[in-house]
Amino acid sequence: MLYLLGALAGGIGIDWLLGDPPNKYHPVAWLGQLIGFFLPRLKGGSEKAKGTIFAISLVIIVALAVHFLIFASRYLAGLIELVVVSAIIFKITIAMKGMERHTKAIVNCLEACDLEATRHNLSMIVRRKTDDLDEQHILSATIECISESTVDGITGPIFYYSLFGPAGAFAYRAINTLDSMVGYPDDYFKDVGWMSARLDTAANYIPARLTAFLIVVSAKILGADWKNSLDILHRDHDKTFSLNAGYPMATMAGALRVRLEKIGHYTLGDNQEPVTVEKCKKAISIMKLTTLLFYIVVSVPVMSVLYLAGWWRLVLGIP
Repeated sequence: MLYLLGALAGGIGIDWLLGDPPNKYHPVAWLGQLIGFFLPRLKGGSEKAKGTIFAISLVIIVALAVHFLIFASRYLAGLIELVVVSAIIFKITIAMKGMERHTKAIVNCLEACDLEATRHNLSMIVRRKTDDLDEQHILSATIECISESTVDGITGPIFYYSLFGPAGAFAYRAINTLDSMVGYPDDYFKDVGWMSARLDTAANYIPARLTAFLIVVSAKILGADWKNSLDILHRDHDKTFSLNAGYPMATMAGALRVRLEKIGHYTLGDNQEPVTVEKCKKAISIMKLTTLLFYIVVSVPVMSVLYLAGWWRLVLGIP
């Protein structure tokens, strides 16, 4: 169990220090290319059935491939190699440093009064149209993305690593990638992406709620408004189209005492204070502390209980 906890901490540390490689070297980007290759071939005919088979098959194949790699490293090399391979695989599934870099690029362009470049940088991390957003809505979208990505890009993979090891984290990343590419409700994607969207909703149900609670704790520790965070979480968590996204976003809005708005879709929080660059920086700090707390409060206890139950010996043969 200590080996897997060490690998988890190592993966977080690698991401914290180095961030992501270029897309051409990133396995998640390769996964996206694979999905993009099959997508046109899933259109036409029984799209919902084909999309369901494809989504479930891809997640299972990815999980089995990673599990085999981990299992092989354990028995062909040794426990030290298991830790190294597990840490690298887990790092591939998270993007904490990447989120911070994207935020800095947006902030730097705003501070340089280059609104066009700011909108372009924002378009790299959000689905919405950014061409006509003003500064307040750009900052709002950035904080929304930080909040949601705390689950999608950090605590979600940590949660499933804690239950199933590196294969669990990578399976979660496959689900998240499927949803980000095909899980849309429009006419083109609604059938082919039906299962992908539902897998993502199910996978994020528990991590989103645990993360929201830990954002409140992080807000308390960092001097943000944790009481308001709880109030806005309770009031606004169900205002987004997504069943899960409202939890971290509403909690962050309350902690920062700002209103987050996606025009025509939802408004979270109250306009108690203006959305500023400093609020974005605070959101990043909350994201980082929430990650650390998730490791301590969730991963360590969960993996310890599973160890005592004999789970890791059964799955990976770890003593």
